[in-house]
Amino acid sequence: MIESVGIVAKPGRDDCSTLLEELLDRLAVHDVRVSLDKVAAGYLGRSKGFDRQKLPEKFDLIIVLGGDGTLLSVARGIKSEKIPILAVNLGGLGFMMTTGPDELVDHLGRVLAGDFHTQCRSVLRVEVIRDGELIGDYNALNDVVVNKSAVARVLLLDAYVDGEFVCSYRADGLIASTPTGSTAYSLAAGGPVIFPSVAAICVTPICAHTLTNRPVVLPEMSTVEVVIQRGDDDSYLTVDGQIGSSLRLHDHIRVQNADHQVQIVQPSKVSFFDVLRHKMKWGQH
Repeated sequence: MIESVGIVAKPGRDDCSTLLEELLDRLAVHDVRVSLDKVAAGYLGRSKGFDRQKLPEKFDLIIVLGGDGTLLSVARGIKSEKIPILAVNLGGLGFMMTTGPDELVDHLGRVLAGDFHTQCRSVLRVEVIRDGELIGDYNALNDVVVNKSAVARVLLLDAYVDGEFVCSYRADGLIASTPTGSTAYSLAAGGPVIFPSVAAICVTPICAHTLTNRPVVLPEMSTVEVVIQRGDDDSYLTVDGQIGSSLRLHDHIRVQNADHQVQIVQPSKVSFFDVLRHKMKWGQH
């Protein structure tokens, strides 16, 4: 039973205030406790809100108002598989968003009644190790990218899987993605589309100098380690295209599945292939 709901909103969308007021009224009818993140609270003139990067585990449901970027920022803050996310698209592609404002009232009513199912999305954990010390620890719903800066030389990256040497990539960078992230940067770099429920990690080189260096799909329990062997000291690690840190020569980047997944509320009778046809225009001429 859903008794407590957290609402997270995309910044810079003043039109959110009307939708938020409607949501609060609807939730009040069902006697549901509601907390707003700092952005959502600001839209309603409230001074206090929670930090989306440090989500309390008290929520039974999180409603995300925005787009894929907003959803990614929330997913990184969730450490429990028990909190489902209802993702509401407010415009743009919203590939991962599962409903829109027009359908929200109907979907929310079913969710509050317990009439819904979720889809598990795997999360990557990435660690940055320098001189034997852990200097960075992140979660990613989409992908982890090691790449060069705008004026840096081509990188030489040694890749290992479960301690076994794979190869040395001479490339602009390397992407490790979840199945969810397979339709993002990895796809643009030539990677495959992976069904969201497939247990896998995809490693995709970016503009590799050896044309036979192709994407590799690995079992979900694999540990991928990347070592920067050559390049400038301004190469960079990016997590979900939103956060990251500078890298140095001989840094080790370790990527593996996190010990938790993210639960996305799915509308009934909408398949992954429906999404590909509708949002990625598959089969359209």
